[in-house]
Amino acid sequence: MSTHITLRQFRYFIAVAESGSVASASRMLNIAQSALTKSMHELEDELGARLFERSSRGMQLTPRGHRFLASARKVIASVADATRERAGSDGATEVSGVLSIGVTSLVAGYYLSDLFSRFRRACPQVEVFVTEDAPRFLEHLLINGELDVAIMLSNALSEPQALVAETLTRSPSRVWLSANHALLSKDELTLADCAECDQIVLEADRIDELLAAVWARHQLKPRAILRTSSLEAVRSLVGAGAGLAVLPDFLYRPWTLDAEHVDVRPLRDALPTVDVGLVWRRGSGIKPAAAEFIELARESSRGRRA
Repeated sequence: MSTHITLRQFRYFIAVAESGSVASASRMLNIAQSALTKSMHELEDELGARLFERSSRGMQLTPRGHRFLASARKVIASVADATRERAGSDGATEVSGVLSIGVTSLVAGYYLSDLFSRFRRACPQVEVFVTEDAPRFLEHLLINGELDVAIMLSNALSEPQALVAETLTRSPSRVWLSANHALLSKDELTLADCAECDQIVLEADRIDELLAAVWARHQLKPRAILRTSSLEAVRSLVGAGAGLAVLPDFLYRPWTLDAEHVDVRPLRDALPTVDVGLVWRRGSGIKPAAAEFIELARESSRGRRA
């Protein structure tokens, strides 16, 4: 049976998947909730698969839903690429030169590959160099002019007065627990609930610094039994029941083998989002290759929200 899925459905699906609720997505898209709900049901019927788990906690993607989200993002990116190629077919000068990109370890695995591929297709004459390092050192390289642009956490900069930060995506944080953890009996947790349990702390990309400020603000002192820069170590130890972790949603991958051992719960307490974005030196001219990369990143971000 042939599948007839519209570009609008792809965009609607991405909005619901990333916002986690029909209500939030409808506000973002400026359409009625009923129309959005109908569109999602039609999409699931067309695919013959359930893409969302619907509950009082909102719309959570199923494993099939997560795989479809990756495909939907590629479709939107391909349409944007095709539009750019058509707009640029008037003989305009092709961008060339060198582009130096900085990226942190976590962001490299989740945001760089698709954007890098799109840029190489759009600007094949540009020679690209990528530097992966800690946030503070990337800031140093940006300020010194050794990097043109970086993709990193944009709301945790050490030198915000010297840098321009443009957020591409905001990720809420949830609690990671073992599949048999006692707290899973609750639909949502408080920070006080979490503070009573041992913690596995991810020390990467300043995520631990953002969370430490939250604990301090709530006057809570949870016991960290391990601090590690390895996300795989966090996943395996949480799954084994050694402790829980509070981490941004973009790191959670429920379709992996870890999903059998790790579950998540939302937090009732308001936490700052973990923002991933573009960062470049304030006051410096942006060369054409960097400007093209920045615009592609903006298009990709808009495509996910459109």
